[in-house]
Amino acid sequence: MATVIDGRLLAKKLNESTKEEVTIMNSKSIVPCLAVIIVGEDQASKRYVRSKHKKAEQLGIKSIVKALPEETTEKELLSVLDEYNHNDSINAILIQSPLPKHINEKFVMGHINPQKDVDGFQTINSGKLFLNENENYPVACTPKGIMKMLEEYNIELLGKKAVVIGRSTIVGRPMAALLINAGAEVSVINHYANVNDYTKDADIIVSATGELHTVTKKDVKSGATVIDVGQNLNEDGKLVGDVDYDDVSQVAGYITPVPGGVGPMTISTLMSQTVELTKWSEKHNE
Repeated sequence: MATVIDGRLLAKKLNESTKEEVTIMNSKSIVPCLAVIIVGEDQASKRYVRSKHKKAEQLGIKSIVKALPEETTEKELLSVLDEYNHNDSINAILIQSPLPKHINEKFVMGHINPQKDVDGFQTINSGKLFLNENENYPVACTPKGIMKMLEEYNIELLGKKAVVIGRSTIVGRPMAALLINAGAEVSVINHYANVNDYTKDADIIVSATGELHTVTKKDVKSGATVIDVGQNLNEDGKLVGDVDYDDVSQVAGYITPVPGGVGPMTISTLMSQTVELTKWSEKHNE
């Protein structure tokens, strides 16, 4: 049976470390500040924003939530963003995705101040990641959290064969870049490919498709590490991932559950990165 990578436990550990750092900063009259902009009435987005706001406050991070109506124009959104970009008391900015269809999401994301881009989606920061620059810059929170999980469980990456299923800018592409930078041999595919052709010899599999049963037992070699980023509802309305967990856990060496795996690490990484951006900003202003 596979060792279960406990995302909740690791998130708790990271949150405790973040809270300690915030306490030290507070003693120096520094208060990390995260500003979240949400546009429209998407209920899942509202839930995510509420959970981020609550966690920030628990850790002593100042949280600003700017909720804009569905009919907000791109120009109006950019005006709010510009205000936050130039507000020195705000260290981290997040624009909740998805945005309404009449707003060009990539265009807007590209206007986030790179030094405040807590999600790591801004073009400059994405470029630094793919170039493996040796400097401080934010990285997409879910992949960054996954790398922390692999590190905590001492899972070797150098020279290992890794397969990333899913090519989104939120998970798949930055995940591949991080694995490449860590020395892994990486293939990136989507769920339309014959998954087994790529995964049957893989040491590490990361699935982020949002499709039930993307990875099954026959796709996983004995002892492989399987990271499940998917969030889906099965026939019974139960939250599950992309991976056929019960069967795959019989052959994998390590596996993340859904829920309780990658999800908790994403928010804790967001909070940790907010603190990092604050520290980098303070260093920059010295």
